[in-house]
Amino acid sequence: MDPTPKAGILEIETYVGGVAHVPGVEKVFKLSSNESATGASPLAVAAFKSVAQDLDVYPDGSAKLLRDAIADTYGLDAARIVCGNGSGELLTMLSNAYLRPGDEVLFSAHAFLLYRIDALANSAVPVPVPEKNLRADVDAMLAAVTPKTRLVYLANPNNPTGTYLRHDEVRRLHAGLRPDTLLVIDAAYGEYVRRNDYESGIEMVANFQNVVMTRTFSKIYGLAGLRVGWAYCPAKVADVLNRIRGPFNVSVPAQCAAAAALKDRAHLEKAFAHNERWREWLTSEIRKLGLRVDDSVANFVLIHFSNDKGKTGQDADAFLCSRGVIPRRLLNYGLPDCLRLSVGSEEANKTAVAALAAFVVRK
Repeated sequence: MDPTPKAGILEIETYVGGVAHVPGVEKVFKLSSNESATGASPLAVAAFKSVAQDLDVYPDGSAKLLRDAIADTYGLDAARIVCGNGSGELLTMLSNAYLRPGDEVLFSAHAFLLYRIDALANSAVPVPVPEKNLRADVDAMLAAVTPKTRLVYLANPNNPTGTYLRHDEVRRLHAGLRPDTLLVIDAAYGEYVRRNDYESGIEMVANFQNVVMTRTFSKIYGLAGLRVGWAYCPAKVADVLNRIRGPFNVSVPAQCAAAAALKDRAHLEKAFAHNERWREWLTSEIRKLGLRVDDSVANFVLIHFSNDKGKTGQDADAFLCSRGVIPRRLLNYGLPDCLRLSVGSEEANKTAVAALAAFVVRK
């Protein structure tokens, strides 16, 4: 007999990231992975290079340098911060630590695919909850809670829809959960939102024992290639994660670059301003073409296409790729007639709109 994986594993569809190359097209703009249009901070790059001669040395397993930098930036207790190989590793660790076979995991229908993967990998039951106007529906999520609900994942803002929940709605969701149900707020795009009715989750973690917030350096900080993220947790949850994480799960270059990135406020503001300007420009210009584009607070926009032959999302994807613009198809997210388009450089954004304009008018 062959070795047999535990229940749920073979139900997982392999995660496939955004396409990066198009055969036969020399110059492409990769707008499929929500990467930073302004790149990494020069301070982060310098910090990365500064440790190039020390690659033979193991990193500090506790990531103290980075945890202290995060704590100083946000005014947090460093002991309650856990760092990981991207925030994805932290989301997976939470599932590994708290899910038992048969437990239920709630998340909104069009949310990050990793939530489903982590549930199935732990022989738990993924429960996607229908959204309302492509926004997490708190009433529907609370109605889906059962005695078996163990984890609730909330991407806020959400990928790939670009929508977010107001802080009062997030707190209402939490209030309807049992104390032994963990609410995990995935704030990967939190730095892009500066609205009075939005909270990233730090405040809730400070006040409740069953809330965790995760963040990443892959988006606005432009360090996607280094894979570094962090979680702010209740003390007991931090203790659990530290017991199961890999002993050296964040590399020396990643720790140093991320800590330096936090100090470069000017670069952060540059990245934020660029995204605000060009996200609104993309939204406006694409709507002028007669296409539906939903409001977004993140660094991407969601574009809707027709079911008509030659005008579908699949048709648009193929056409844009042929013009050197690579969006993200969303079949696995249950949005087959939509494309997600990251905010890119000025040249990339203008090329994308020109390609969409050509697609709309073609026969």
